[in-house]
Amino acid sequence: MAVMWLFGQAVLSIFEQMTLPIVHHPAYCADLPANHRFPMDKFRAVAELIRAEGLLGNGDFYRPRPAPFEWVALAHDPVYVDQVFNAEVPEKIAREIGFPMRADIALRARCATGGSVLTGYLALEHGLACNTAGGSHHARRAHGAGFCVFNDVAVALKVLQADGAIGKALVIDLDVHQGDGTADIFSGDPDIVTFSMHSAKNYPVRKVPSHLDVALPDAMEDGAYLAALQEVLPDLLRQKVWDLVFYNAGVDPYFEDRLGRLALSRDGLKARDRYVIETVRSLGIPLAGVLGGGYSNDIDELADRHVTLHRTALSIWEAERRSERTSFFG
Repeated sequence: MAVMWLFGQAVLSIFEQMTLPIVHHPAYCADLPANHRFPMDKFRAVAELIRAEGLLGNGDFYRPRPAPFEWVALAHDPVYVDQVFNAEVPEKIAREIGFPMRADIALRARCATGGSVLTGYLALEHGLACNTAGGSHHARRAHGAGFCVFNDVAVALKVLQADGAIGKALVIDLDVHQGDGTADIFSGDPDIVTFSMHSAKNYPVRKVPSHLDVALPDAMEDGAYLAALQEVLPDLLRQKVWDLVFYNAGVDPYFEDRLGRLALSRDGLKARDRYVIETVRSLGIPLAGVLGGGYSNDIDELADRHVTLHRTALSIWEAERRSERTSFFG
């Protein structure tokens, strides 16, 4: 009896020590001019807020390795990858990306991409994991664009495919901007399905068709937005047996976002994230969450908005662990 009690206590201790895997690297935040349109400092603020709120429990961030050339070239033209790695990106492409294409910007892109690769593997192992960056969905196979150097989600899925870790995967992209780069990279791949629900009249002007696009009118609020999502997601999840879902949880559908045209509230963003994660996890599908877009001059507000993903994922993670404990101990 004592042996069984000790065994039970050991298992309980393991359950209690496990916490939601969250991936971060200090290089996610590179230096940009103070007046730059891209709020680079949000990545530092997101990590600090996650730590301050105790979302890591007794653990720490998982730290990724910078993505090597071989990984990135699975999703991007090797010529472009070489240009980025050597800080020799042509000026025309650099302008389209919107960053000064220096060595530290290249390292940031490699680390964020490595972070999404690691997040994918952690999701496969644990059922749920989140990055504190990622979602650079405008980077196409041939070049970057729209503050996106490498398409981290596309690279992650290509790496997982090459490793034999996944067969079929779904990308759920709820950033306010259409995921044209991801659609471009996977246009001929029947095993990776791309779904983008976005503002119809926002960037990019010339969109690349995803496998499923839902274009929304300006100023759409919580109720109509969630109804549109609930109309398509369950059927999409039933179409195939998915090995993994990558979820782009961009917070730029928020009504005060600087580059958004929709009108979600903070409660609406939270309800959206909860609906997506719970629906996917209820089917036993691993989910990897990435940060996506969000734009504000108030970095603290923006970081708080982004951490909605991590708070919601942790809440669902903890509910799953409680259910496992109940099942184990009867």
